[in-house]
Amino acid sequence: MALEDFFPEIVRDLPEADVPLAGVRAYLFQGEAKQLLFMAFAEEVDVPEHDHAAQWGVVLLGEIELTIGDDTNTYRPGDTYFIPAGVPHRAHIRAGSCLQDMFDQPDRYQAK
Repeated sequence: MALEDFFPEIVRDLPEADVPLAGVRAYLFQGEAKQLLFMAFAEEVDVPEHDHAAQWGVVLLGEIELTIGDDTNTYRPGDTYFIPAGVPHRAHIRAGSCLQDMFDQPDRYQAK
């Protein structure tokens, strides 16, 4: 099974999101005020420090090391994380990881 096939067809039928990271396939569920992304990471990815509106996520598969402000933690399947609006954060996401992230921002990502 290919990594992106981790998600069922109901997710894979969503529009693919334009995420500017190599080796990432993301599916976008667009709401009026929020976005939900389902992401599969075929490659290891380092996300540089940045900030934006609030974000809540769940690790579905694999592992992510996330630094929120000055606090660094490793998250594994079933773990959740919350990033408050405006708080700088960065991440190291292992190849083979799948995440679900909700953004309190309707225009964070665009469909391809």
